[in-house]
Amino acid sequence: MTPERERRRIMSCEAARARRRAESQVLIDMSQLLPLPSSLRPQLDKPSIIRLTISYLRIHTLLSGTHTHTHTHFLSHSLTNKQTNTHTQSCCLCLFILGFADRQTWERRDEEGERETREEGERETRERREEGGRERWAEGNREAGDRELGERSEERKKEMGETDLYLRILGGFVVVVTTEGDMIYLSDNIREYMGLTQVELMGHSIYDFTHPSDHEEIRDNLDLTAGRSGCGGLRDFLMRMKCTVTHRGRTVNLRSAGWRVLQCRGCLKVCVSGPSLTCVLFTCQPLSLTHTLLHTHTFTSHHSMDMRFTYCDQRVTGLLSYRPEELLGVSMYDLCHTLDLHTLTKSHLNLCSKGQSVSGVYRVLVRGGGYMWAETHSAVISKPRPTQPHPSQPHQSRPSPPLFVACVTYILSGVEEPTQLLSLGQMN
Repeated sequence: MTPERERRRIMSCEAARARRRAESQVLIDMSQLLPLPSSLRPQLDKPSIIRLTISYLRIHTLLSGTHTHTHTHFLSHSLTNKQTNTHTQSCCLCLFILGFADRQTWERRDEEGERETREEGERETRERREEGGRERWAEGNREAGDRELGERSEERKKEMGETDLYLRILGGFVVVVTTEGDMIYLSDNIREYMGLTQVELMGHSIYDFTHPSDHEEIRDNLDLTAGRSGCGGLRDFLMRMKCTVTHRGRTVNLRSAGWRVLQCRGCLKVCVSGPSLTCVLFTCQPLSLTHTLLHTHTFTSHHSMDMRFTYCDQRVTGLLSYRPEELLGVSMYDLCHTLDLHTLTKSHLNLCSKGQSVSGVYRVLVRGGGYMWAETHSAVISKPRPTQPHPSQPHQSRPSPPLFVACVTYILSGVEEPTQLLSLGQMN
């Protein structure tokens, strides 16, 4: 190799090292600007920094821009349909998004305030020393700065406490997804329910962490034209998401993760000022197989896969005036108001495909006339799998056959239209 070529090779290597150093410094500076705990920043690799930065910029655009008021239509729709549960969730969701904005603001204010107070104190201390060395002025300045930082810290703790309260009320976590499927924000309590952290998921596509059979339904709910059915910005659906927490509370790696059914409710939000951004804001509540019986306002039942009663407890008599034995063999559809059959059908389809479902609010017929508003939570109970596979079928991986459907029905109102008979089954 000639000396000239060797010199060019050395210069090229030096230039490449300089570019890598400059790139690394830019990424370090970007990580310092992210609203993340200081202990987490050194653990981020370059793709994670870029991914989180893009997500932060997009959520900042969503919070600071002008939006269409799709959530107003969403709330009014839920109220007119007596969906008080959805109303409460949407209110808390809006409050949480505001709390998230406040959290970012307070973190930024604290960092800027500490830096400004420290610089101002040092500058005034130098000036006082130059004028005559009055140390008590510097001491008074430090005490004032400490008081100001303490007040800001207390206000920040109050805001953070309110945000945590909203999350506990929701009983789930919050997700902001773009129409392309990118998760630009998730509340930090997602780890309690799914075992995955906020940093692991932000910026990734929702399709990478959800069941392939649910992708079409998710895509429909992220579509701008999904409100053509008359629900405006309302979104209400079930999806299965990867969960690294087992039913025994153990944590497994992502490759061994199972699926957890989530009830997703939210609304569409369109940013019309600045960069165009359309997102769906919704809460995700894991469906539980265990429910709290609320005294006389709840009853349990078992059904075959076609939703015919095979068992019903005694509480149904005090609520709907039916005796448990006369409901055996009767279809759940026979007790549903005709106008709400589509709600029950959708819940039944979700139950058969995903193993769990929530019916949403519907009207159940009462013996003697009238109806009550109710909501049913259902789950398919399957036969336990054997611990050791049969020798003739060592590689059997088919799901266990279902035994029955367990339902918990919540009665949400009193009897309405008590003189109106809507079915022959209501007659005494």
